[in-house]
Amino acid sequence: MSLRIVLAASAVLAFAAPAAAQQAPAAPPAATADADAEAAFEAKGEAFGARMEAMGAEMQTAVSDAAGDRGKASAALDVIVAKYQPEADAFADELIAFINSQLANAPEEQRAQMTAMAPMISAQVKGAPAQVRAEALASMDAAAAPAATE
Repeated sequence: MSLRIVLAASAVLAFAAPAAAQQAPAAPPAATADADAEAAFEAKGEAFGARMEAMGAEMQTAVSDAAGDRGKASAALDVIVAKYQPEADAFADELIAFINSQLANAPEEQRAQMTAMAPMISAQVKGAPAQVRAEALASMDAAAAPAATE
């Protein structure tokens, strides 16, 4: 799940970034500032992706530790979601702010795409902890299903 989030954020960055062929060899200061802002946001995106990977690993450990007890797993996963949700919310807000900062310099067709995609990606980022939680419980249920039929 977290890889999809990072890829979605990367897609937004691709729309926000001016085409390399359109840039002059000596970029004006505004273009340099945009490139610096993009690089900084890409680093934030990578850090967020790493945090979501860590969250997923914590959730898998919690499911394993629950040893098939869905109630215990669910309670442990709720604690993990509560721990990571503020990070997801903050990154989604930063993503929207970054997109908005890039709109003025983007070509018209890219502005329309960025404006349309931003709320969907923000919702996906904010929903990541709950989605990974649901996937962890589903994997636990799937693992328990064959054992129940034996």
